[in-house]
Amino acid sequence: MIDAHHHLWTAGYAWLAEPELAPIRRDYTVDDLRQRLARAGVTKTVLVEAGRCDDAETTEFLALAAGTPEIAAVVGWADPLDPRLAEKLDAHRAGPGGAKLAGVRSQVQAEPDPGFLARPEVIDGLALIADAGLAFDLVIRAEQIPGAVVAAKSLPHARLVLDHLGKPQIRSGALAPWRSAVADLAACPNVVAKLSGLVTEADWATWQVDDLRPYADGALEFFGPDRLLWGSDWPVVELAGGYERWLAAARDLIPADLHAAVFTDNAARTYGLD
Repeated sequence: MIDAHHHLWTAGYAWLAEPELAPIRRDYTVDDLRQRLARAGVTKTVLVEAGRCDDAETTEFLALAAGTPEIAAVVGWADPLDPRLAEKLDAHRAGPGGAKLAGVRSQVQAEPDPGFLARPEVIDGLALIADAGLAFDLVIRAEQIPGAVVAAKSLPHARLVLDHLGKPQIRSGALAPWRSAVADLAACPNVVAKLSGLVTEADWATWQVDDLRPYADGALEFFGPDRLLWGSDWPVVELAGGYERWLAAARDLIPADLHAAVFTDNAARTYGLD
């Protein structure tokens, strides 16, 4: 199995200062990761930028991946509005572990403008990323999905990856607005989606598999079994039951005959893994 979405971080990351995040406000290392992978039977992973939002984190993650066989790819951080974007991507690829750079993302979810991804200057940056042969992970709120549709239609050669199914409001049970937005995005054949991050959009303490099922079923309906890939979102998932409980829930949500696609093959294809 391939875990298509996890993080590593230190306790000093600024966003971890929120009081409710105290349970995960500590260092998470490769040794911690290996323990989770061994228990879960996961063999390869994709390490995703963890919210520090600087080029140095990407450099550090690539160097770490170079010495960690389990980390098959890195999705680093990049600002699509950075005038030196192409230069920086080239520098990352030329450095230690650069061959494992499979994609980038920025923290679009923090942008106050729901149409951020539809801005022409942002689309120009996404085009540079696509031209470099890299995927762009979309960490966005549900209300930002229409902007992502504009970007996807403007850049048919881009590989866009919707993280956490667009962060649906599972805790409140809101379904219809999310279904409508995701259906529009899934109609773009250059977009795939990660079955990840759902348990932390549900009630952390009381969620059950059936709370997640309408959203997983919608993802399968719209994206199909060949454009859906599983990710743990560890260590964030530790807030809501942990790695193994989420993996067991995801395996319940996806029909058994589709496990090879969702838990291995689609991640390998999306991120160009051996």
